[in-house]
Amino acid sequence: MIAAIDIHYKETYAKAVCVVFNWEDETPQQIYTDIITEVEPYIPGEFYKRELPCIVKVLQQVPLDTLEAIIVDGHVFVHNDKKYGLGGYVWEAFDKKIPIIGIAKKSFIHTEKVATPIKRGSSESPLFVSCIGIDKETVLDNIKLLHGSHRMPTILKLVDSISRTEIEAS
Repeated sequence: MIAAIDIHYKETYAKAVCVVFNWEDETPQQIYTDIITEVEPYIPGEFYKRELPCIVKVLQQVPLDTLEAIIVDGHVFVHNDKKYGLGGYVWEAFDKKIPIIGIAKKSFIHTEKVATPIKRGSSESPLFVSCIGIDKETVLDNIKLLHGSHRMPTILKLVDSISRTEIEAS
């Protein structure tokens, strides 16, 4: 199983969503959500400090021993010298035991050695894929297996969409 995570920030809270699926699934096997009311402020260049606690919190619900990898919306590395991006910090947070795959819509300067552009569907705009703890070629092959005929795979669109929905009043 693979876990894909996305966080959406609202005015007074963040909503963390994790969907668990197999590579070719159109719909997730399981969906986990969590609301985080104490969110770190955004600091340019240190986005992981805001995002990482939310990721850790939602993953507390997931049986981690069932995961082949975790997909984050972002980069594993932000520079060819392997300076960590969000994915690298997630890798460290889980004691380097769960492979991390970063899928980003935009590239960083000086990441051509650590992020691979991959085109999906008929889009001319690539996704930028990086990873740690897993073979890059395996990841790239599996990204092509993800369901959907567009640039963004169906499952990743879904996790983004769920993260953006308002929480229901109880």
